[in-house]
Amino acid sequence: MSRFLNVLNNFESYLCRALLVMFVCLLFTQIISREVFDHSFSWIEELSVYMFVWFVFFGASYAAKMSAHNRVTFQFGMLPRSWIKWIEGFADLFWIAFNVYFIYLASDFVFNKMNKFWKSQTLGIEMKWIYMVLPLAFTLMTFRIIQVNYLKLVKGVDARDPDKVDLEDYKTDTDDKADGK
Repeated sequence: MSRFLNVLNNFESYLCRALLVMFVCLLFTQIISREVFDHSFSWIEELSVYMFVWFVFFGASYAAKMSAHNRVTFQFGMLPRSWIKWIEGFADLFWIAFNVYFIYLASDFVFNKMNKFWKSQTLGIEMKWIYMVLPLAFTLMTFRIIQVNYLKLVKGVDARDPDKVDLEDYKTDTDDKADGK
């Protein structure tokens, strides 16, 4: 059961990795096919574009899980640290509200307004299956925003971006090295 929960918790990561590998392999196949065999597969390019779009949207959801989205934070330098997490949580409420409204619009478009005869040019599949990424990814992103805020505000776990470099910490480290500490 814990393995299943681990896969679920890292769903976007696994999906993005798989999509990246698949569309890079498809594009590599297309390049070899064109250059070596002087033949082109039109469906490879279309499928690669769709995979890349899915990769971007699920990557955005993964970034929300990692708390790695860009934020304007210079104003937080003037506030007490205890306020920052609550202000960011309040800002995330606006983000969630936008996502919920977008999920509503995207679902309405995909399920009610999209003509079932709209098909992809070369693959021939209904476009609603391609556009399904919009409500899926934004729903998952909303869940991840709520998850990060729950961890931060209720559990006290800081789910900050692991690649983020805090300039104050960097300045302190470089000052310590300059002082020979």
